[in-house]
Amino acid sequence: MKQHKSPVLRVAQPQEALAEVNGLSPAPTQDDERAFAAITCTALTPEEAARIVVPAEVLPRQERVLAVHWHPEFVPMPLIRQRIEATFPACGHSLIIPTQHNEITTYGDYAGVEVDCYSSGFNQKVQLLIHFRADRLDKAGVLKSMLAHTARYRSSQLFEFLHVLSGADEARLNMVAADTGAAEETIRFARLHAQKLLALLERHHAALPLETLKNKLVRGFLDAQRPRYGERLVTRVQSFVQAVKLRVKAQFPMQYFYRATEVIEEARSFGAGVVIPHPEQFWPILLADYDVDGYEVWNPQSQRYTEFLIDTLARKNRKGWTERRQLVFMGDDTHMSEKLRNPDPASDKVLREIGVQPAWDDIGIRKRLLASGMDRACVINEYTARLNA
Repeated sequence: MKQHKSPVLRVAQPQEALAEVNGLSPAPTQDDERAFAAITCTALTPEEAARIVVPAEVLPRQERVLAVHWHPEFVPMPLIRQRIEATFPACGHSLIIPTQHNEITTYGDYAGVEVDCYSSGFNQKVQLLIHFRADRLDKAGVLKSMLAHTARYRSSQLFEFLHVLSGADEARLNMVAADTGAAEETIRFARLHAQKLLALLERHHAALPLETLKNKLVRGFLDAQRPRYGERLVTRVQSFVQAVKLRVKAQFPMQYFYRATEVIEEARSFGAGVVIPHPEQFWPILLADYDVDGYEVWNPQSQRYTEFLIDTLARKNRKGWTERRQLVFMGDDTHMSEKLRNPDPASDKVLREIGVQPAWDDIGIRKRLLASGMDRACVINEYTARLNA
């Protein structure tokens, strides 16, 4: 696929922007085509490749790196390896496994994936991190088929999102508009650009990689409008669109995902490890007694229950409620494409780095970890041994 650069456009003044919105047509323009090509392109420019290999910070004293929840997306793994090695020049002890959404990827001796699935007991979507030795890929055929189904179904959420946002589901769009108090020009701008994006997806669908069919495509297409329509208008639109997305996600039917127990059973059949991420969202899973190796007690968007989760796992381990000791994990949840396509360099998602999890060194959290008999080195050793068994 060819490399594309975002078009440079004259910035419209506020009144001009509103006038343009009122005169917008849902038919994609050449500028829309160029913006769409840029946000769906998975080839890196030389400038982007050079940017990836230089980390935002260097941690010269960190000798242990545990990174089992991160997403390479379309960034080549050799460039990611250079970035990790530059971030931790003194690293001598590590376990680093990528977890692309619903797609197995490999880093060194290990492979991993983050799977969307369904917890029938809690009637909600959950996610599981699956990790295993890369030399067992030939035994993961059934899991690959399950992931292919899940990825196709998960991508259908983008089209439901656009269906609502474009006004085809006027009732749901109006409900969000009423809840948010969005102005008419905000709703019109969002609706027309959703229609443009649907037309572009229909026009280019056959040539698009499945990995580009994600909700963030909407955010990227709207961000590409900032040079023409200005920060103020597009930021307001993005807030409204985010509210629509959350409504669609909350109402997305769960029954077509595989059940968590089915995914765990298949992973265990060839010796894979299983970790439950996103504790703030999925903490009720602690009550389910799933056959897992541990729980993520911290990541950049889930920090509220960290100490509670550590204490809960320690109590489960002391009382022998599970066959194997439940390990404490922390996930940086880095998405590498954010470092290239997010226009806000101060965004939380942009600032995340593979293997950088400051909670391990927090004094209060360390106290609880020591009381539970765990630290980063211990988890690396014990989980690696399980994966190699």
